[in-house]
Amino acid sequence: MTSPTISSAEQSRTARVGAFLFRFRGFLPVPFLLIPLLVPGQQTRIGWLIGALFVLAGETMRLAGVSAAGTVTRRRSRNVQRLVTYGIFAWVRNPLYVGNLLIWTGFVIGSGVLWFLPIAIALFAVEYSLIVRYEEGVLESIFGQEFLAYKAATPRWIPMPPKSRPSGPHDLGEAARSEISTFAQYAALAVAFWIKARFLSGS
Repeated sequence: MTSPTISSAEQSRTARVGAFLFRFRGFLPVPFLLIPLLVPGQQTRIGWLIGALFVLAGETMRLAGVSAAGTVTRRRSRNVQRLVTYGIFAWVRNPLYVGNLLIWTGFVIGSGVLWFLPIAIALFAVEYSLIVRYEEGVLESIFGQEFLAYKAATPRWIPMPPKSRPSGPHDLGEAARSEISTFAQYAALAVAFWIKARFLSGS
């Protein structure tokens, strides 16, 4: 059995840094949430309404991505069997990460710590651009020209209507079940921000 070819993109310096961040990506949201929780901010009803819309939009993107790619997303293993290019993946190559950005943005807006918002977006851009360099290098190694054609036709971050609408299987029920822990985190964060506003605002 021959060893898989490793693409030059996967071996680049930025991809290697991204591989390191990828291993610890579960901890990357910590500053996005700790700073809004710990730093004083003016929470308002309109702020949380706008924030909730961002969270809803982000979670919708996540559900669309997981329902198409499955609960083990297409880039978590070198043993992936297929390149998912339909559904939300026909609009944007990284819908789960775009969804995460919208969700984190929503909580920052709701927290009222608005000065942190451009910093959070800049941190996201740096961290996840590096991670995506690694992930896309892996996909290029596995799928070669098939992935390069998809990459050329589909934007990385900003969703755009695709020229064609390829179809494929979706399992929204499985996606929703896989997000139960995420929904619980939203609830816990909502309670934490309520406690902050009610007892720790200093007003």
